[in-house]
Amino acid sequence: MTILRNVLMASASAIILSGCGASDIASPGTGGNVTIITNPAPTPTPTPTPTSPTVVAASGCPTIADSQGLTDKGTISGPTGTYRVCALPNRIVRSVSLPKIAGLLYNLPGRVDVGYDSGPTALSSTNTRTVTQPNGLSLTLTADSNVTLTIAPGVIFFADSGPSWLNVNRGNKINAVGTATQPIIFTSQDNVRGLNTDTSSGQWGGVVLSGRAPITDCAAPAAAPGTIACERQTEGAVDPSLYGGASPDDNSGQLSFVQIRYSGYILSANSELQSLTTEGVGSQTKLDHIMSFNSSDDGAEFFGGHVNMKYYISVGAEDDNLDTDTGVKGNFQYVIVAQRPNSGAAGADAMIEADSDNSVDGDNPRHNVNLANFTFIDRVNNASSDQASILVRGGADYTLVNGVMVNTVSNPCFRVSRAQTASKTQNAAIDEFGAPTFRSVVFSGCDTARPFIGSNGPSDADVAAIFGAGSNNNSATFTSTLANLYVNGANETAVTPFDASTLNGRTFNGISITPAGFFDKTSYIGAVKDATDTWFAGWTCNSTSAGFGTGNAGLCTALPTT
Repeated sequence: MTILRNVLMASASAIILSGCGASDIASPGTGGNVTIITNPAPTPTPTPTPTSPTVVAASGCPTIADSQGLTDKGTISGPTGTYRVCALPNRIVRSVSLPKIAGLLYNLPGRVDVGYDSGPTALSSTNTRTVTQPNGLSLTLTADSNVTLTIAPGVIFFADSGPSWLNVNRGNKINAVGTATQPIIFTSQDNVRGLNTDTSSGQWGGVVLSGRAPITDCAAPAAAPGTIACERQTEGAVDPSLYGGASPDDNSGQLSFVQIRYSGYILSANSELQSLTTEGVGSQTKLDHIMSFNSSDDGAEFFGGHVNMKYYISVGAEDDNLDTDTGVKGNFQYVIVAQRPNSGAAGADAMIEADSDNSVDGDNPRHNVNLANFTFIDRVNNASSDQASILVRGGADYTLVNGVMVNTVSNPCFRVSRAQTASKTQNAAIDEFGAPTFRSVVFSGCDTARPFIGSNGPSDADVAAIFGAGSNNNSATFTSTLANLYVNGANETAVTPFDASTLNGRTFNGISITPAGFFDKTSYIGAVKDATDTWFAGWTCNSTSAGFGTGNAGLCTALPTT
């Protein structure tokens, strides 16, 4: 039957996404003299895995506001002790808060949706949406379901093996705010049981945020990009999981001090999720201090929307680390990427993969990303798909400032595909901001024979000119002196930084590119100034691929016991 009423609820739904561009096919892990400095993995002094269990299972599951409640699934044991397992409902329909309780883990038993998908625009009595309730009865929404999933600092989730994932639907929010000493962790069942190693990956789906901000590459052929008619289905999701709209300032909530481990399960042929996927999220969504560890696909992928993110770490991703698609307007500052040696499909692994060459890559809004203060450690041969450590294509606009990239395997460093991507002419009519821009960016260890690649129009020389080595404090023959893998040494410190705050408040063609006050002015390039700069400490985890110090930062293969 159909019930007409106003509804106020929260929904968590994990979506399965591909780690490729809008019309790409995802891979199974799915894009002067040069002095090559091979920075070895640091020798961290992490908290060791306990030799005897320390955690005692909680006596039961807490009561939450959702009528379905949590399901007590008994206990699960591993090297750190025994835990009570409290499974979330497959759809959360009322706002709930999940407290941290000693000896208790929350479980994603499959796809978990936060609220109902309330559509591309806010619902009202004249703009309704019919959905199916958990009891199977239909319900007509005359207001957004407006569910918020609030997660306390220190809470740990584990997903059942396979297609388990969390999706925050349009018109709903997540409020997952950890702290530097009590991060929120999303991980796999095998991680709890102590079965994982530093090479494990792809054991569950990931975390997906779906919003109403503008996107391109519409599912409906007649839909106008960037409008409420332009929606897309989450890649790999069997049941409807839509995103897109026309609200650039949409709000999907907040993720702060969060780890996402061992994600990237393949849900359908060539379609898999990454640790974090945002889809049409708006500028009011807050993302900071997020770590991806051993995703079998991308570290994070951003489909359209207006995304602003600070303090992002990607370790061990088997495809791309910062993947942006479908008309995203994105801003990122303080980024560390460290690949796991010998990981990923041949030629699939890149630091950056920006957009896709396809039949609709001229859609507006055009992809435009600004990235500041990054340190990239490229350790995987990239000979086939992406062909270079950084790939910008599909007409994408991209600005990179204050960056350090160390290439330990002599990959080409930068590739540009298509004449439109390389165009230096601004054109408001097609939302074309110009060619990729580099300021105070240094590359070490590029392929000496072919450091720059042009394809589908641009020549290698064109791409070299875009990078502009020898001007704007850029160098493609830099000698790196990074310490502890990612901390600036003397040579990095000597590079004059670009004032990233000058990127703030930029608009083009009536569209905001960078919000006011987002980018900090720094006195250094790279993600980490020196040994006193420890923004990464405590809320991260350690592995043989990258160590982030002692204190609360234990091993990624183990759960924290505090």
